[in-house]
Amino acid sequence: VICQLLSTIHEHVHCLYKLSDAVSMLDMLLSLANVCTLSDYVRPEFTDTMAIKQGRHPILERIALQQPVSNNSYISEGSNFVIITGPNMSGKSTYLKQVALCQIMAQIGSFVPAEYASFRIADQIFTRIGVDDDFETNSSTFMLEMKEVSYIIHNASHRSLIIIDELGRGTSAEEGIGLCHSVCEFLLSLKAFTLFATHFLELCQLESLYPNVENQHMEVQHTRSGDSGAERVEYTYLLSRGCAEQRHYGLKVAEMTAFPPSIIQEAKRVASGVSQKLLANHQTDPDTQRMRAVYHLATRLLQTARNSRLDAESLRMYLKGLKKQYEAELQAAGPSEAINTQEE
Repeated sequence: VICQLLSTIHEHVHCLYKLSDAVSMLDMLLSLANVCTLSDYVRPEFTDTMAIKQGRHPILERIALQQPVSNNSYISEGSNFVIITGPNMSGKSTYLKQVALCQIMAQIGSFVPAEYASFRIADQIFTRIGVDDDFETNSSTFMLEMKEVSYIIHNASHRSLIIIDELGRGTSAEEGIGLCHSVCEFLLSLKAFTLFATHFLELCQLESLYPNVENQHMEVQHTRSGDSGAERVEYTYLLSRGCAEQRHYGLKVAEMTAFPPSIIQEAKRVASGVSQKLLANHQTDPDTQRMRAVYHLATRLLQTARNSRLDAESLRMYLKGLKKQYEAELQAAGPSEAINTQEE
């Protein structure tokens, strides 16, 4: 009976495959419609800019016991490389995954978890996240990092979205910083949209070298307990402009465990000595800051000309705001070194 049944079905097996495809497609569309209806999602736009207002992690907000913190994201052609710093457990990796998931959801036709969302269609999405090794191929964590980054370098284009999380931590600090710096400079030449999370604060100096680099960090708050007076780290999971100011935050995390205080104090002493020798106080000269202000104004005007749908009065107010922001950036930069030289 079974053989006869299989023989009969064999002639129409292609219909079963088509039915399976149709049911799976219907299931996917129903799932997307269900989550968009029941959740606070928004229909994304497709422009030449990634702009996400109050974006949320689509999976985390479903499984978390409390409402996750939402964050804004903005990447454009004039500011296409974002370096993200911050302490351990501050939310860097979760934020990177959030952006990648929102991009994927938008490109498959789904609404996204945000108040507003605009995306540039990516021809490819590359991610370098995770610290696993592979003993089957005799590859260490660092070797896997190199293989994945090599693949990104050889296949990425200017229309790609690239997300890299803590590259170079599988080797020495000097080699890791040098490798990250070289990879960043190569990716900067591609003009791809790139999010680069790192603990190497030295990479923040790229912002003073390239006008399309922007430093951001995950905010934390430092408080002291009333009884012992010990300093504690409170995570806000909020993304803010600028580089993380707090150094040696890994030691702060270690203090939250059962590490003996003597070991922590010795680690702080050694880390402080190494920092004084290796970390120079790089100050951006006024001319560079003024050039960055001009570059940012030009890119914002270009974005406005391409994508603005404001009425005349709203556009006038927006342009006045750009002018004030440009003047504030020039004032913050200070007088040009050329002017100071002439005065002397």
